[in-house]
Amino acid sequence: MGSIQTPLPVRSSGLLENSCGYLLQELQMIWDEIGEDESEREKMLLDIEQECLEVYRKKVDYANMARSRLHQELAESESEFTQLLLSLGERSLPERPEKKAGTLRQQIDSLTPALREMRLRKRERINQFEAVQGQVQKINAEIAGLSEYDDSVSAMKVNKNDLSLKKLEEYQAELKKLQNEKSNRLEKVEQYSSRIHDLAALLGMDSSMTITRIHPSLNELCGGIAKNISDNILAKLEETVISLEEEKQKRIEKLHHLGKALLDMWKLIDTPEKERQHFFHVVNLLAIPSEQITKPESLTVSIIQQAETEVKRLDELKTSKMKELFVRKQFELQEICSRSHMEIPSPSEMENITHLVDSGTIDLVHLLKSMDEQITKAEEEALSRKAIMERVEKWMLARDEERWLEEYNRDENRYSVSRGAHRNLKRAEKARITVTKIPASVDMLISLTKGWEEERKKVFLYDEVPLLAMLEEYIALRQEKESEKQRQRLEKKKVAAGPNNISWSPRPGTSARSAPNRSLSGTFNGTSPSHRNLKKSPANRRLSLGAQHGGSNSFNLRSLGTSFIQEGTKPSTQQMYARSEYGSHLRDETASVVSTYSGPLSPES
Repeated sequence: MGSIQTPLPVRSSGLLENSCGYLLQELQMIWDEIGEDESEREKMLLDIEQECLEVYRKKVDYANMARSRLHQELAESESEFTQLLLSLGERSLPERPEKKAGTLRQQIDSLTPALREMRLRKRERINQFEAVQGQVQKINAEIAGLSEYDDSVSAMKVNKNDLSLKKLEEYQAELKKLQNEKSNRLEKVEQYSSRIHDLAALLGMDSSMTITRIHPSLNELCGGIAKNISDNILAKLEETVISLEEEKQKRIEKLHHLGKALLDMWKLIDTPEKERQHFFHVVNLLAIPSEQITKPESLTVSIIQQAETEVKRLDELKTSKMKELFVRKQFELQEICSRSHMEIPSPSEMENITHLVDSGTIDLVHLLKSMDEQITKAEEEALSRKAIMERVEKWMLARDEERWLEEYNRDENRYSVSRGAHRNLKRAEKARITVTKIPASVDMLISLTKGWEEERKKVFLYDEVPLLAMLEEYIALRQEKESEKQRQRLEKKKVAAGPNNISWSPRPGTSARSAPNRSLSGTFNGTSPSHRNLKKSPANRRLSLGAQHGGSNSFNLRSLGTSFIQEGTKPSTQQMYARSEYGSHLRDETASVVSTYSGPLSPES
């Protein structure tokens, strides 16, 4: 059977009518030809109708099922689309099609592109969430100090029901916060590591080993390992820096102590500049604040050990050097006292102090300071005595000329023509002029001496003898000589008057034999210094009293012992100073005895 091409609705109904009618007519013809019974014919037509109805019913059911599937697909698509909007946090989508009055397939086809776009967005959003959450978890793991981290774990924790931009921004804000914290921690790690490196270099340590002991990832040599920035590592780094800072401060204090010791001993023992240069770097630390000491290997253990060894060596050398220095200062003090005719420390005192220095019972530094004080006092005393001492020297020179003139005048052959007589004559003329000035010079010297004694509240001693007593004794001797001259002139006049007028009665003054001429060296002419048991004259008694009660003019070393007794030296030290005071007392008494028969001192003419 052929078919005619017509539009689908027309074709279907027309074809049905034509086909069914044609077939029914052909079936009627076949039945007529066969002679089929009418009942059979009706029965077969009924069966045909039932079969056709069954076919139509199946087709209708199939169509209903297809329609239901399309409705369900459309509903699911709309539901999925709505769910995607909700999960992505979007209220609407510009590309979303409006519901149109079309077939189901048309509606599904119009929704499919928008649904596909929403699914793609969801996938991208999930990827964004996974990336952000993965970084968040990774940074959290780094902060927690976990050495290993699995990136796949982050994909399992994405909440697909909430993929909104707001939630994503929250994760991004958290990520940014963690990134800032990580950056701060990394910066702290770098600061701590740099500080450890500087301190280790300053102290002469291996910074790489120090940092590696904290954690291997912190060492730059171990590349490819993420640095551990956990709280525990930061705490260890801080503790290490604090420990190194404390060690630095301890070494600085130790070197400061050693530097001061070096300076003191250099000054005490006068160390040469060449030897000092080796330890200038130690001494220079005294003038540098601790925070400015940054030069590498400035505080190494070897430097401290070298400084300690040098201090120990100098300390051993100090004793012998300071003994030499003490002897030099002793000589200096004796020279000052001798030059100014002040009392010189007795040898017994110096021997006792030297014995204590050798035994180590005296602090040499304090002893030298005391010696310096005594030298300073002696120099001040000598300076205050300078004007008087200059006049005393002139007076003594004049006294020598006076004594020479007396001897010259007693020489009966002084006017004879002999070799050198004219020179003696000229000297005699000059000596007479000098002698005439002596009284005025003595008066001025007495005035200066009294002024000095009133200002100083003590007696002016010249070689342990009061100067005023010496001058008074000299005045008394001059008066005695003048009286003797007058007596001799009277005797000459009586002799010239005749033998009947000579009176041999004993003179009330001095004896006919003049007293031995007393020199300024403290001895009698023709008498040994040991003959000191003669009776004191009034002037000598004044001299003795002045020596005993005139106050201390000496620069002895008894004052040096005070500090050592206070510092708790050995009993032998105290006994020595007791003997020293006793020796000083004996010297005062000796000065009194010597003054009885001593006159002004003068150099030999």
